[in-house]
Amino acid sequence: MKDNVLDLLIYLFENYMSMEDAPRPAHEVLKQELDKAGFAEPDIAHALEWLDGLSGEQLGKVAEATARAVRVFSGPELQRLDTDVRGYLMYLENVRILSGTERELVIDRLMALDADEIDIEQVKWVVLMVLFSQPGQEYAYAQMEDLVFDERADALH
Repeated sequence: MKDNVLDLLIYLFENYMSMEDAPRPAHEVLKQELDKAGFAEPDIAHALEWLDGLSGEQLGKVAEATARAVRVFSGPELQRLDTDVRGYLMYLENVRILSGTERELVIDRLMALDADEIDIEQVKWVVLMVLFSQPGQEYAYAQMEDLVFDERADALH
């Protein structure tokens, strides 16, 4: 899964997932819509699988107490998450946009992208998607949304 899938996830997020009042469409509906939009079938399947991982069920055992622990990155994480990315995740945790549990979910979803290199822009979008998927994180989501879209507006000037 390369940038095409991240582009597909961003497309999904902007067009279907971020609508607060609307229920999330079923996978079959999303699959049809993405096919109509011209995305490749393997990318669609991988993106829908990636979205299923947002539930964080496999990370449910990560206790909130880990928020105070020092995070030691594994070898594969160190290879794919460079110093800037790791520093940005630490920053988001220090300003309380991410909890320890959400940080773990973000790292899990970043690693699931299977991208050779992960940059800060990708991290921002994954953080937005993770926060959006977690109940009770509206304030953190709004803060992150401001970070993402304020910086994008500055880049346009």
